[in-house]
Amino acid sequence: MISPDTILHEYQRRWVYDRAKFKMGLMARQVGKSFCTAAEAVIDAHERKTDWVAMSAGERQSLEWMRKAKVWSRMFGFALANEFTDRVTPEAVMLCSEIHFPNGSRIISVPTNPSTARGYTANLILDEFAHHENPEEVWRAVFPSVSSRRNGDLRLRVVSTANGRGNKFFDLWSKDNRYSKHRVTIHDAVAQGLDVDVEELREGLDDSDAWAQEYECEFCDTASILLSYELIASCESDEATAACDWNGGRPSNPLFIGIDFGRKRDKTAAWTLEQIGDVMWTRDIFTLSDTSTPEQINILRPRIRCAERVSIDYTGPGVGFGDYLVEEFGEYNPAKDQFGKIELCTFTPKLLCEIMPKMKMAFERRAVRIPINREAREDLHGIQRVITASNNVSYRAPRGSSKSDGHFDRAYGLALAIRAASVRTTTYSAILI
Repeated sequence: MISPDTILHEYQRRWVYDRAKFKMGLMARQVGKSFCTAAEAVIDAHERKTDWVAMSAGERQSLEWMRKAKVWSRMFGFALANEFTDRVTPEAVMLCSEIHFPNGSRIISVPTNPSTARGYTANLILDEFAHHENPEEVWRAVFPSVSSRRNGDLRLRVVSTANGRGNKFFDLWSKDNRYSKHRVTIHDAVAQGLDVDVEELREGLDDSDAWAQEYECEFCDTASILLSYELIASCESDEATAACDWNGGRPSNPLFIGIDFGRKRDKTAAWTLEQIGDVMWTRDIFTLSDTSTPEQINILRPRIRCAERVSIDYTGPGVGFGDYLVEEFGEYNPAKDQFGKIELCTFTPKLLCEIMPKMKMAFERRAVRIPINREAREDLHGIQRVITASNNVSYRAPRGSSKSDGHFDRAYGLALAIRAASVRTTTYSAILI
């Protein structure tokens, strides 16, 4: 068996060996929060017959947490008696992922859901708790079972980066209670052996408020999930499609495309909507990775030819991409009397505050239909609405402070596609008036 002492840094060892009943971790990004919590769960499950449940902010995070638990099991040489992921259908929301040990112990990973949480009596890990969809409801659902004396020696672990003051995680952390508390900034982690370049991280993030909160454990802005799983599910349909045969020509109904451009770090995501009456139906969700700009244009050209309007990400490397498309298809910019096919959209805070609320409104009105697709669902669920300390509103993916820091490209593609469709409606209305 490998000793955790040979793998973990000092702050991680302190966490793993702290066997307090109630334990909290306020930890910076990239310091190995899930790595620590998974190690403790695996060690404890091997030492005694017990169950651990880890609740994460979303399905993607839940699967990543379970991957770390499996890595620890292999490193320790712990055999698994069984492992599986439970879904109603292959593309449905994950119900749970489980690993079983020969001694009868189980480790279960689930996406956050208050009703699901009530179904388990086990040691509990609330992973990135401040970023859960409904942290207050989750807390009301899980705490009574963990704290009950009749359930024996159950343990509770609450771990997260900071996410403002208006949530249950901040409430628990700031109170004088009996919780064992671990605070680890990026500076603490580096001083204790973590190998990262702090200045490179700071320069790459390029946001002082986000840096203070996500790396220095200060409670600054507050974020909430823009599109809940429930809201997304209300617009999922078997009649919406994630792939389309573009050699068949243009359909009779107008098509609108949003393209979030990426070159190396992020994907390019092209989301196509077909307007049928008052509803925008998804017809294609196409992604490209690590593909040159000229090659992307060649691949996307058949889609663009079929579309009435295309709104594209004209930020960073997307500038060259946009210039190529404008030269071929013409620019749409009524302010300059230009009525081509391509609208160039620079991702400024102002633009995000226009397109993201409109995307949410489209879901609330059920004016958009999307396919039952795991990757699209997770991208959409990952977008957060942020209220900063100066009371400004912004939108971001949870891994960073700006669009380019996240990995939720399909969501930005859909927001741009909805914009492309709304531009048409606005223009036609103006003509009629």
